[in-house]
Amino acid sequence: MVFEPPISLGVPLAALLLSLVATRWLASRAAASLGPVDLPNARSLHSRPVPRTGGLAVLLGLIAPLALILTLDVHAPQLAWLAAALILVAAVSFLDDLGEVTPGRRLLVHASAALLLMAGGLHWSWLDLPGLTLGLPVLLAGTFTLLYVVWMINLYNFMDGMDGLAGGMAVFGFSAFAALGWLGGEPLFGLAAASVAAAAAGFLTGNFPPARIFLGDVGSSSLGLLAAGFSLWGVQLGLFPLWTAWLAFSPFIVDATWTLLSRLGRGERIWEPHRSHHYQRLVLAGWSHRQTLLRAYPLMAGAAVCAVASPGLPARDQWLLLGFWALIYLLIHLKVALVERSLSVGQP
Repeated sequence: MVFEPPISLGVPLAALLLSLVATRWLASRAAASLGPVDLPNARSLHSRPVPRTGGLAVLLGLIAPLALILTLDVHAPQLAWLAAALILVAAVSFLDDLGEVTPGRRLLVHASAALLLMAGGLHWSWLDLPGLTLGLPVLLAGTFTLLYVVWMINLYNFMDGMDGLAGGMAVFGFSAFAALGWLGGEPLFGLAAASVAAAAAGFLTGNFPPARIFLGDVGSSSLGLLAAGFSLWGVQLGLFPLWTAWLAFSPFIVDATWTLLSRLGRGERIWEPHRSHHYQRLVLAGWSHRQTLLRAYPLMAGAAVCAVASPGLPARDQWLLLGFWALIYLLIHLKVALVERSLSVGQP
């Protein structure tokens, strides 16, 4: 059996170690001049140049273990299509880190990656809510899938603006996917998701505040693509409804979507740099990166645990769970506003 304990433990462990070693080297002075550097700008929360090659470490941590899985005697077409889409997104994102890609071309590649996932059978075919499942017309399903994948790629990039945040979301979110895979009798899915979580954990050794290295677009966009792809893959396998995946990544999905809609409502140019995300507003209000992060991690962990539990709940309890999390995010929004107000009151 290809998923006996030595392989089940060895593959994520290899991802962790490869990512950790690569992160340390890429963050070193010797390697800092070899790749793109993140210079402080209007959107930044940091004040000094930092290498933005950490995504390469995450990808390195994934390549060898997942290549090993593909060489084993397993039927893994979804993983192959995911890998093809990942190569596209990672390549254009790395060029973008170097400043050589226009926004239009980047979006075109993101859309192409979404089409690759759909070609591999990974698409949003059902409107699946607690106690309600409706099939989507083919054209609508294709449109929803395209928009969903492109949005997940970009929202993950939008949320990658503070030390340890995007890497931590990957650890918790993909750990939830791994648990859902193993509990649902799909060890390949679980092993692949665990490898992503482990590679992100290796990167966090250099990204936890104060960060010595950033993900860069190549890392954040790739993780967004993987979050979308794994969510659609899990739905295809019957492991969970799509909203369960959204719950697992809800700390990012809610913040990014809320911020986008708020900026649209204020008539802002949404393509311009900003510092309007809740985590950015907390840091600007005086919270440290570490203080903000140590409150974000329990939120991520809670969302991940609830996501793992959600498929086994009756429909009524699933609705209660969703209502509970809606209330949590409303309270967080109000808390951020209170923190900002206390800062303004305390200023002379």
